[in-house]
Amino acid sequence: MIKKLRSKFILINMALISLVLLLLFATIFMSNYQRLQSESHDALQRAIEHRNDMPPPKPEIGRLPPGQKPLPFTPVFTVMLDNNNNILFTTQQNVSISDDDLKIAVAQALDSEYTEGILHDLNLRFLRVDIGEGIKIAFADRSNELQSMQSLFLISLVVGAGSLVAFFFISLFLSGWALRPAENAWEQQRQFVADASHELKMPLTVILANSSILLDHRQDTIARQIKWVENTQAEAIRMKKLVDDLLFLAKSDAARAPLVHSELNFSDTVWSCLLPIEPVAFERGVTINANIEPDIALTGNESQLKQLVSILLDNACKYAGEKGIVAVTLVREQKKICLKINNTGSPIPATDLPFIFERFYRADKSRAREQGGYGLGLAIAKSIVENHQAKIIAESTEDQGTTFTVYFSE
Repeated sequence: MIKKLRSKFILINMALISLVLLLLFATIFMSNYQRLQSESHDALQRAIEHRNDMPPPKPEIGRLPPGQKPLPFTPVFTVMLDNNNNILFTTQQNVSISDDDLKIAVAQALDSEYTEGILHDLNLRFLRVDIGEGIKIAFADRSNELQSMQSLFLISLVVGAGSLVAFFFISLFLSGWALRPAENAWEQQRQFVADASHELKMPLTVILANSSILLDHRQDTIARQIKWVENTQAEAIRMKKLVDDLLFLAKSDAARAPLVHSELNFSDTVWSCLLPIEPVAFERGVTINANIEPDIALTGNESQLKQLVSILLDNACKYAGEKGIVAVTLVREQKKICLKINNTGSPIPATDLPFIFERFYRADKSRAREQGGYGLGLAIAKSIVENHQAKIIAESTEDQGTTFTVYFSE
């Protein structure tokens, strides 16, 4: 899929670049053609207006007076005809033409229904003017005009081909760079589906095994088979929690419905999460120390904030170690609300620390399995933090233990 997407990216990019280059060169080509055409017309007009008793105009080189246009270098000649269309005389300026070509040019100019046009066979432009006592026709050579257009075409062709080759390699590089996030997201999605399937397979396998045992002992009472019933219920509860967590992450990714935010007393919210977990911590031999500044107001979704605090507290109690300590701090710091939850115990390896907020990621998979975790808690915590435009940081050292810090804006 990524390869097809990359090919489409390059194809669309090259098509757009080709279209832009085509429009650019077409504009330059037409602009240059109109300029040459205008110069030829000016040369013809000057030749028509030039009187025979005056010396031919000489092109000036250098700075010209303001408003004066430079004389064109287009070779021109004029033909004066009487009322019977007989040639009276010709005036040539740095151009030579045979008598036969001259007669053909005059005849074609007279036969034309337009007073100005192009004689393609002779490669000439003409301008015909009736001056009363006869007809005056000016001719301009198109050789320089055609050579200029041919040179421009060849240059455009070479530059365009070189540009397309260069843009192809640039597009090749940009496609890899631009699609890298999509490639990573695709790979994460595949891994996510694989991990979710694996995690769901375990409780389902246990439930099916327990059901088979119960079916094999149909005559037994529930009391005699109670451990299989309880085991099945425990696995079903674990599976329901996993499905709930997956649904939460899916809804967060989709962002289908905006969260309802309201102003709340965050200090009371943290206390309400601390009280239920104290008995659990006591059973594990973990001491909880709390330093919560009273009446800290925060605008957010109360349900999600409670879930965030509960996840961090539960995670801290799990890995605080025997006779461990969990420190909970809530204070204001420079227009920020700072929630810190620190626990003693084995630190998170530095190599694992950047990945702990990824879904299904566990630094110690065997220990996480024993603790009943799926590796989704911190991913949910990060999602909740992002929903509140906050920031979460994880730090872990041998001396200070593991600390999760969440910064909220007031």
